[in-house]
Amino acid sequence: MSVSDTDASSHASLRRTVLIVASLNLAYFGIEFAVALGIGSVSLFADSVDFLEDASVNLLIWAAFAWSLKARARVGMGLAGILLIPALATLWAAWSEFQAPLPPAPIPLSITALGALVINLSCALMLARYRAHRGSLTRAVFLSARNDAFANVAIIAAALVTIFYPSAWPDLIVGLGIMAMNADAAREVWQAARDEHRMASTATS
Repeated sequence: MSVSDTDASSHASLRRTVLIVASLNLAYFGIEFAVALGIGSVSLFADSVDFLEDASVNLLIWAAFAWSLKARARVGMGLAGILLIPALATLWAAWSEFQAPLPPAPIPLSITALGALVINLSCALMLARYRAHRGSLTRAVFLSARNDAFANVAIIAAALVTIFYPSAWPDLIVGLGIMAMNADAAREVWQAARDEHRMASTATS
């Protein structure tokens, strides 16, 4: 098999993986969003919006693989902005919780977060082999899946704390932590996309 055939095979495999990841994220968004509203959880709300954002980003990336390096770099810069959406949603949900600080039901919170962890770990493992492929685009989805897995562990920990010390604060703190992680991921994607854009500009000049 030639180098070009190998690249084409890797490219097709990556596109299939990104589409699978998008489908998993979209499906679990509906589950987590419904539970978040039902139990009044800021952290689950933020994480559910993150699932929707991940599905959108993966679908965008799936379509963008056929574009030029400069076009992909521009999409990467746009994705950096999209990664901030869950942060803004978290601020809104946190403000609402501050008005009526009631702890969420810890059992549904932990079970739902555990399900989200399984989904995110599966996505991160599928994307790990491609994290250096296609620069900022694949970096965006890998970072997002990785950060989401960390966030789910934190949500489970918050649920355990809430069982013994009923309070809205563990859920609020984790929700704000998810916001910070998404902001940092957006920064990393922006930097990678900016570097790609400079390389593309240099190559065409």
